Amino acid sequence: MAVYSLIKYIVINHLFECITARRNHQHFCREKMEKKEEIVNNKNGNSEESSQTLTPTTDGSICGFQSLHRLLESSLSPQVFKEVSRLLIGLNCGKALEPLTVVETAKDLSSQHDFDIQAFKFNAEKELLREPRIVRVGLIQNSIALPTTAPFLDQKKAIFQKLKPIIDATGASGVNILCLQEAWMMPFAFCTREKRWCEFAEPADGESTQFLQGFARKYNMVIVNPILERDLKHGETIWNTAVIIGNNGNIIGKHRKNHIPRVGDFNESTYYMEGNTGHPVFETAYGKIGVNICYGRHHPLNWLAFGLNGAEIVFNPSATVGELSEPMWPIEARNAAIANSYFVGSINRVGTEVFPNPFTSGDGKPQHADFGHFYGSSHVSAPDASCTPSLSRNKDGLLISDMDLNLCRQLKDKWGFRMTARYELYADMLSRYVKPDFEPQVVSDPLLPKNHL
Repeated sequence: MAVYSLIKYIVINHLFECITARRNHQHFCREKMEKKEEIVNNKNGNSEESSQTLTPTTDGSICGFQSLHRLLESSLSPQVFKEVSRLLIGLNCGKALEPLTVVETAKDLSSQHDFDIQAFKFNAEKELLREPRIVRVGLIQNSIALPTTAPFLDQKKAIFQKLKPIIDATGASGVNILCLQEAWMMPFAFCTREKRWCEFAEPADGESTQFLQGFARKYNMVIVNPILERDLKHGETIWNTAVIIGNNGNIIGKHRKNHIPRVGDFNESTYYMEGNTGHPVFETAYGKIGVNICYGRHHPLNWLAFGLNGAEIVFNPSATVGELSEPMWPIEARNAAIANSYFVGSINRVGTEVFPNPFTSGDGKPQHADFGHFYGSSHVSAPDASCTPSLSRNKDGLLISDMDLNLCRQLKDKWGFRMTARYELYADMLSRYVKPDFEPQVVSDPLLPKNHL
């Protein structure tokens, strides 16, 4: 708590003037824009109602900045920013995280197609008996490409076209393993409870997988492909699934989402139920990977199981909104990386998706037509508690990270979390807990009144 109190003190004192000035500037610009619109509308004879529709809305930024890290970097002195960064995103092998040079081809694609691109390197200590095991990982976050009112086929094709240059930038950068966001090939329409969105579901070897298989072969790249799956062999059951595509374009396997949320507008259980694939770890040409899909990040034992099965990198493709989960976002994945001695790649979509029909979710809120703002902020966490700065909150993006997988074993040796765990105690507790006659192990103070609780 002392660390965050210090950060709070530093940030408040250094940002107050900057943010106030920025807000004043934004207010001035807004007034200027509204005045200009008023003049244009009066000139064209437009009604007051028409003028109101042009009022600027929030863009998903933080006081005009795309991420907290960029806000801090812009607002603090270099010395203070360095110290705040140390506290917020840690040190890798005792040093600030090393940036990677982005190749010119990727820079050009980023500029032409307006997506954020960042690159970093996680080092490990040099060993005497093992060579470094450097794996280059890419995470892509994106918004949808067309309004949700467009024909479904057009929406899917537009997303394909939108992702093509970002994946090309990934390939040009020499990425070995790429992960996309949850249900990347469609709007995250599960808030609506309308069954027509099931039309986006496809077989594990369907159109989206085929689209990505070409990139896997072209760039010798493993791709994690999170889709809405329709299982044609089992009554056309629908699942939230990640298909693992090998670097030769082959399908290595798939994993289905273990935990389905029932909170807020996350009405996903209307469409699919809990997965049945356990906690598989996929041995690829570049390392052993697992996929903890979205809501599974809130369940520590879910993270643990991938670690027990030998994962070196666990991806968390997600679709989550600011009002509900943003304070948890930078904490849960980083904690999982530390506790399980592996790398975690966290991916979240961006933008606000507005649906044709307003909906409610039984939480007392008035009906609304959007899920909220998907805040992006994709990042990578390492087992030594270091992590990358996040991608933008409001812009498509590609995050590239070099990882020396030797760091996983080094942290196991250093901290001994796996060795000192008491799995026999946990197993005994869980075996008793799942039984109907379970009795909690509670020792009460005999001096408490009988009606204390």
